[in-house]
Amino acid sequence: MKKIFLLLFVFSLLGCEKDDICDATTPTTPRLVIEFYDFNASTETLKNVTKLKVKSDDVAEGVIFNESLTTPDRYLSNSSKIFLPLKTTDVTTKYNFTHNFGVAGSENTDILEFKYSTQEFYISRACGFKTLFTLNATNPIIPTEPFSSASSWIKNIVIVKSNLENENEVHVKIFF
Repeated sequence: MKKIFLLLFVFSLLGCEKDDICDATTPTTPRLVIEFYDFNASTETLKNVTKLKVKSDDVAEGVIFNESLTTPDRYLSNSSKIFLPLKTTDVTTKYNFTHNFGVAGSENTDILEFKYSTQEFYISRACGFKTLFTLNATNPIIPTEPFSSASSWIKNIVIVKSNLENENEVHVKIFF
């Protein structure tokens, strides 16, 4: 009985192909890479955003920036760079960007809608498909209120790269 089990085990291993396991280093659907800059600086100076919470309407808590945490702080970023997923089944994604989240009197939310086209590419049987995005040539990012508004904390947005093919490069610069 043991020989039969061992024989079946060996044949099952021989039946595995390289395509049955998705390598962790295989590039998949990229996220939108955003860097934050100081609007008042004379040069392009990176600036950390304090207690930034980014939330879309269809997510209860928000984008997780600190996966190692289990507290509500996992949804906050204090960095100059963030990575945001875009919807693969739609051509728009809307996010609420809340600066100083939870700080009474200084919490401020700007809403940005990202408009793009998608293209699916087959990777392998194990990895499936990945989606690449291209930000629209006209009005790729639409704020709910103008950047010149006194209540808007975001002062300007610059598209650096409209084709989202990987996460190794910055796609959008936000000045505040």
